[in-house]
Order: sequence, then structure tokens, then C-alpha cells
Amino acid sequence: MSGNKKAFYFLFIPVALWLFLLIILPHIDLLISSFKPNSGEDQFTLENYTAFFYDKIYWRTFANTTLYAIGVTFLSFVVSFPIAFYLTKVVSPKVSGFLMLLLLIPLWVGELITIYGWVILLGDNGVINEFLKYIGLIDKPLPLIYNNFSMIIGLLYMSMLFMIIPIMNALDSLDDEMIEAASDLGASKWTIFRRIVIPHSMPGIVNGSIIVFMLVIGDYVAPDILGGKSSLWFTEQIYSQFLSTFNWNQGAAFGFLLLVISSATIWIALKISGQKLNKVGEQ
Repeated sequence: MSGNKKAFYFLFIPVALWLFLLIILPHIDLLISSFKPNSGEDQFTLENYTAFFYDKIYWRTFANTTLYAIGVTFLSFVVSFPIAFYLTKVVSPKVSGFLMLLLLIPLWVGELITIYGWVILLGDNGVINEFLKYIGLIDKPLPLIYNNFSMIIGLLYMSMLFMIIPIMNALDSLDDEMIEAASDLGASKWTIFRRIVIPHSMPGIVNGSIIVFMLVIGDYVAPDILGGKSSLWFTEQIYSQFLSTFNWNQGAAFGFLLLVISSATIWIALKISGQKLNKVGEQ
């Protein structure tokens, strides 16, 4: 066996074992459990899946989660694209590297600590409300926390980095001379943006949108802490089935429904945008 093959197997076997033992095997077990009845009988049933469609609270919660995930994904694009363009095409590489370092800070401290940071900022006695009261704009605290607004802020803040990086990768390959040539020929900034910049960066946009959508729709911490009781999120339903009612079969079915329906949503988005998954994955 050559040295290259030995190195390949040395690196491949641990990764393959990790994927099989910690990801594939547990998911196969959950998939089997999702087709077992709640009574504990050893038989095949679809009752765990049909319960999702028969009980309004389940499918309405999922529809609510999907719509908010799509909205947060769109907001992430709106906020992230100017940042990605600025870091890629405007500032020098040294400044861009420093600013990227600042954007990575939330990943260093973890989602839970970052979310509690937003609690401190948005709370009734938090930094924002206290500052607004100090300058005399408000007399009583604004309801900034434990609602859909704070939940969206938390989800957007935690996910926008995963939109910025793919768009930066796409914009980095855009030749600046194309923009200069279009400008010399009399094209407006809006025309350049619409006809050159956006089409060229579309694979990065779609790639970032897929990542952000999957992260947001599967998030639990931000909706649970920032959303409060008024914000229904489907992952909270899954958590409740697993750890509150200990109905693992129902929870497994809901988990796979989340995977299948969210994947179908991404497939529809790819068809609408005209992008192919293999091209998107190259970004």
C-alpha cells in the first residue's frame, strides 16, 4: 500500500466512524422510533406523523416557524450584502481582515452567552431602555424583549455571518474591470448592481440563504429565551415531546418532518432562483 493510500485511510476511517456512530446510526434509530406507536407496541404505524396534520397547533407552529425563518433569511441578505460588498470591494485587505475578525467574535463566545447579551440590551431595565429614558425620549420601558421582535433580532445576529462569507467568496471573483467598463459605458449604479453584481454573486446568495434558513428554522435557544411565550417555534414542540412529555416516538417524527419539509422548501427556492445545488456548493 502506497503512502498516499495509507494517509487517506488514516484520515478517512476516523471521520467515517464518527459520522456513522454519532450521526447516521442515531438518526436511523430515531427514524425507526418515529414509526412506532406511543403505546410501546412493536408494530408499524403512521400515527406520529398524522398527528402533525390533525392537531392544528403543530402544523400552525411549523408554518409560523417557516415563515419567520424565510423572513429572517431575507433580512440577513439585506443586511449582509452591503457588508460583504464593502469588505470585498471597498476597503483594503488589511482592514477587511480586521473587520472580519470583529464579525467572528459572536462565534467565540457561543450562542447562549450572545443571546443573554441581547437580554441585557433589550430588557425593561436594559441598556437601550435606560438610555432612552435618560435622554427623555420615553417615560416607561419599550416592550423590546420576549416577543417576536427580540427573537428576530437574536436569530438575525447569530446567522448573518453565515450569509456574509458565501457572498464575499462570490464577490471576490468578480472582476472590478467589469464594473468600471459598465460605468464608462454610461450604466447607472443601480443597473450595474442589478445586471452585474447580483447575477455574479447569486450562487453565494443562494448558498448563504440555505445555510441561514436551516440554522434559523432549527434553532432553539434564541426563540426560547428571546421569543418568550408569545413566539411559537417548532423546535420547542420537538423539545417538549422529547424532554417534557418523554414521547420520543412523536418527537422523532416531528424532527424528521422538520428535516423533510425544510429540505423541500430549499428545493423549491432553488427551482425558483434557477440555481443548481452543485453550482451553489462550489462557493
